[in-house]
Parts: sequence; C-alpha cells; structure tokens
Amino acid sequence: MTHASNKVTRRRLLEGAAEIALVARFSRAAAGLRPNIVLCMGDDHGWYETGYNGHPYVKTPVLDEMASQGLRFDRFYSAAPLCSPTRASIMTGRHPNRCGTFSANWSIRPEEITIAHILRRAGYACGHFGKWHLGPVKADSPTNPGAMGFNEWLSHDNFFEIDPPLSRNGGPPERLKGESSEVIVREAIRFMEKARQKGQPFLAVIWFGSPHAPYVGLEQDLALYKNAPAELRARFAEITAMDRAIGQLRTYLKKAGLRENTLLWYCGDNGVPQEGRLDMPLRGHKGQLYEGGLRVPGILEWPAVISRPRATQVNTVTSDMLPTICDLLGLALPRRPLDGISLKPLLDGTMTVRPQPVCFWAYDVRHERKSNPEPYIRRELQEGTTPTATLMNGRYTRTFENYRHPRIRPEDFRGDAAILDNRYKLLVVGEPPATELYDVREDPGEKVNLIAREPALAKRMEQQLRDWQRSVLTSLTGADYASD
Repeated sequence: MTHASNKVTRRRLLEGAAEIALVARFSRAAAGLRPNIVLCMGDDHGWYETGYNGHPYVKTPVLDEMASQGLRFDRFYSAAPLCSPTRASIMTGRHPNRCGTFSANWSIRPEEITIAHILRRAGYACGHFGKWHLGPVKADSPTNPGAMGFNEWLSHDNFFEIDPPLSRNGGPPERLKGESSEVIVREAIRFMEKARQKGQPFLAVIWFGSPHAPYVGLEQDLALYKNAPAELRARFAEITAMDRAIGQLRTYLKKAGLRENTLLWYCGDNGVPQEGRLDMPLRGHKGQLYEGGLRVPGILEWPAVISRPRATQVNTVTSDMLPTICDLLGLALPRRPLDGISLKPLLDGTMTVRPQPVCFWAYDVRHERKSNPEPYIRRELQEGTTPTATLMNGRYTRTFENYRHPRIRPEDFRGDAAILDNRYKLLVVGEPPATELYDVREDPGEKVNLIAREPALAKRMEQQLRDWQRSVLTSLTGADYASD
C-alpha cells in the first residue's frame, strides 16, 4: 500500500469515526428533553442580502455569526417566490397550491393541519408573532393563528413598519412603539419566558415585517449605509435592525439557559425584489421561479446537536420544516400528501443528496378567479383589520381570497412551474409556455439553456413535473380533507 493510499485510508477512518460520533451525539440529544423550536423569517429577504453571502453593503453580524456556528444551508429555497404561499408551506409541509394559497393575500384553508396543531397536541406552548399573511388575524377569522393551532398571537395580516399596529389574540389592532423587529422579538421573549417558568417547551414563530417595502430605517442603522445606493439605504437599514433583533433573541436564550436545547431556524420567505438585485450573481427576483426569486438565506442553530459549524449544498426548502421537526420529536405526520421531507439525516450527517426533487408552481390566479368563482370562505371573514403603510384597492387593510376548486380541467395546469433535482432545474415559463433547462450547480446564473442538448432529460423531468402538478390539483379539490 502506498503512502498516498495510507493517507486516504486514515482520512476515511477519521471521517467515519467523526460521523459515528455525530450520530451518537444526535441520538443522545434527541432522547433527552424536547427542544424548544423558534422559526424566524424575514419578509422579502433574498439569499444575497447577508454579509456571509458576500453582499457589498448589507451588514448582518448576527446572521453571519449564526452561519459560522450552526448549520448553513447554501441552497435553501422558499416554496414559492411570494410571501403568503411560502408561509403556508412552512405551516403545513405542503406546496401552497394544495390549499389554494396561490399568491400574496391568498389565505390558507381552515382544514389544513399545521405545525402548531401538531406541537400543541404534543404539549408545546405555541405562539405566533409578526406577519401572518395567511388570512386575517381577527378573532372571527377561521384562519387566524389561533384557529391554526397557536395558543396566543400578536400578529399582523400583512407587513408593518416602525410602531407597528398588531392584533393580540384577535383583538382590535393596538400600536406598539418601537422598531418593528425589536417589538415582535420583545413580545416573543415574554411568551418564551412564561413557558420557561412553567417548564413547558415552546414553539415560537417570529415572522418579521422587514425588509418589505416601503422601507423605513432608524437613523443609527441608516448611518451604516452612507455609501450605499440612496434608494436602498432604508432597505438595508431594515435588514440590519432585523439582524439586531435576532441577536436580542439569542442573548435571551443564552441568559435564560435555553440556548443549548433550542432549535433556532432562520430563512427568508422569497427572493430579493427587483430593486434590490444590484450585482447579484443569481438570475431573477421576487415573483419569478429563477434562482434569484427562490433562493433565500437558511441557517439552523441547535447547540445540543450542532456543536461544530457546518455548511451543506443539499437542496432544502421551506416545506421541509414541518416534516423535519416532527421527525426530530418523534411525532406522526399528517395523513395527506406532503411535499417537504425530513432533514434529520442532514442534521445527523448522513444525507449528502436530496432523495427527491423540489417542485415549484406559480399558479395562474386570473384563471382561478374566472373559472372557480365560489369563495372558500365568506368574504366578510376574509377582510383584514390591521392597517399597512400602503394602499391596495383604496384601502390600507387587506382582503384575502381562496376559491373552491371542485374538479380538475386541462387548463388548470397553466402558470409558470419548475422542477429542481440535485443538479438540473427545468422550467416551463411564459405564455405560450417555453421550456428551459439549466445546470444550476455549474451555471447558478441560469444563463445557458441546455434544452437542445439534453432532450431526454428534459422530457423525463417535464413528466415528473406534470405528475406532481396532477397530485397538487387533486389536493386542491379538497380530496385530502375527505380522508381525515
């Protein structure tokens, strides 16, 4: 045996021993106390807009530290390129089209089973703080956070800025003074402390209103961006303020003795909006199925299990959150089609590639309104109460929609769609639809369309995508609820 082969053999033995030790540590932690779960999400916070991903201006010291200490997902995707749908995917582990949450201001359906339903039944205190955007947060809404499993909530129907107007447990909006990210973290900490004093594990979902437009920054944060483009200074200031609030959360967890066994997961809800692209190396932006519309920051901290920093290139998506948490806690999954998978093997070091593709579908909402006009929820129950900073249809509040879809028709397959395997991404986009194929590992900017070079691969992937869409449409008819 040569010296080189001896070195390879020793390295493999060491790697194998390290993997065995990691799995053993993971198993010991999983067998101990149930972890607290904190899910944080930025609003319109794209992959590029962090210091650790090389942004030329944005300062995110807390997220940078988390990325250097925990598990960094370098290929983390939002289930959709828009906010409400991605939020539905986190709550349910399903693609949002399965329950008709097609776009912004489209509600979830009351029959959906959420991560809060599941953890509350398992003895967790469940609280939601910040942007909900899955229906109104008022008391009589059938899709408010309480109806969807949370014990308590301080939430907004949509986005919010400094001094945010928020509804506490469905009551009339009350205006809370302060920078919005710090306000909701402060309220979330109160909830966590109450659960800690009771000796109860908690699920805290903290969905920030930042950095969604219109952009409003504090002077102390704006001062950091004097050299940035003037139109983006306030946006970047919002990101830094959100980052600081996450730091306040982590400080509390440490001082309260909770950090070691708290799983803290941060991500964005969709890619960067068009005005924030700058020189981003990814193609596209919010609202599009190219990488720039779907790739978001993703970081998971859980010191009891992830004791050394790691980064992964495995494709992961917001729909994976519910299956992962259920697997970690040994809880049964809902008996209906899920689109996410458990990332437990990724946490314990045994997953190196994703076992199934990720599919995306921006449904044609105009077609839905025209073809299926019967509301799923009465209109008055879909009218929001918490005001935003901008008008829509002459109102500062938002009205949600969702429609009954009793049968599947050929024209229901319309709308941009994509399927992503471990190397290639196939898109069906435009009207009439055009098919595009990219090697996103070698070509993250999606510049070279391989459709003419790889016709067999494209055909196979397109069929996979079509079969998945048919499954989604079956769920959309309500078939999943009949089996409950």
